Amino acid sequence: MDASASRARAFRTAVGAAALACCAALATGCTTPVAQAGPGTTAAARTAAPMTATDLQSRYQQLVKEVLPSVVQIQASHDLGSGVVYDDKGHIVTNAHVVGSEKTFQVTTANSEDPLTASLVYSYPEQDLAVIKLDRMPDGLRPAVFGDSEKVEVGHIVLAMGSPLGLSSSVTQGIVSATGRTVSEGSTGWGSPRSSEAGSAEDTGATIANMVQTSAAINPGNSGGALVGLDGRVIGIPTLAAADPSLGGGAAPGIGFAIPVSMVRTVADQIIEKGKVVDSGRAALGITVRTVVDDGYRPAGVAVVSVRGGGAADRAGLRPGDIVTRLGDEPVTTVTSLSEALAADRPGRRTSVTYQRNGTGKTVEVTLGEQ
Repeated sequence: MDASASRARAFRTAVGAAALACCAALATGCTTPVAQAGPGTTAAARTAAPMTATDLQSRYQQLVKEVLPSVVQIQASHDLGSGVVYDDKGHIVTNAHVVGSEKTFQVTTANSEDPLTASLVYSYPEQDLAVIKLDRMPDGLRPAVFGDSEKVEVGHIVLAMGSPLGLSSSVTQGIVSATGRTVSEGSTGWGSPRSSEAGSAEDTGATIANMVQTSAAINPGNSGGALVGLDGRVIGIPTLAAADPSLGGGAAPGIGFAIPVSMVRTVADQIIEKGKVVDSGRAALGITVRTVVDDGYRPAGVAVVSVRGGGAADRAGLRPGDIVTRLGDEPVTTVTSLSEALAADRPGRRTSVTYQRNGTGKTVEVTLGEQ
């Protein structure tokens, strides 16, 4: 064997060892960076107790057995989705678009084909979350364990559990692709949502900040289910998938979004304790608006239709007919872009609103209110 072949073989061996060490770190959730294994580190130390493919498969199977009993299928009169058992009193958290305007539901658990009845506690469409409650808590149904949004990082392995296309107790696998996404849902249901970066077409559904992006497949029926880390903790509620305009608005493969567990807890706890959401944490101007277009039929701002008395816009002097073109540093061209700018802000923050009144540009300072 010549010298070049020996070097090539040595290189392949080194790459293989590094890849094995990397897989072991990902599979075990190890917090020690693989980069610490430098040239002076022995091969034994680099590959100590690696997790094999069989070990990872066993962990997946164990994880499914642990968490799936806490994920249910929710059947409304016309829609079907998923939910996660929130506590031992029968509360189930799901998406607002799953429950729609209905008040009663059929719930099927992973361990039983006999449906249970449940009633709506409260729906909060602004964050696309809702809580329903079982009329009877059956034996063997246990609450899910919820994680910490601050510990969710890009690259974490996750499983999405739910009832896609009515196939109950289904599981898909992927990673956390990104965090902190602001996403706007479509007005026509699950099939039309898109990420905020995907275009400028107007949506009238919820705009949600700090979403978790995942490559785990999310399909109709997954909504309201569980996005779970390898530690068995729920880190988000799968809610929608990005739409690809080049596919006629169909779902873009490998780009799904989940509401982070921190927001799920905030909303669900208020609903359970207060019967409604009393502290949304969502900034608002206190106006209703519509998109306006320029001479070329391009979105050019939002016209103020009405102003809520005593709200942020009212206190700042905005009036119906004003055309808002900027919030702080963010340009406003559509209803959606205004919603996205507000979703990234907080109530009580001081910012500026740029608008036109009778063809004259104006800027005013405003203290944001709460939605």
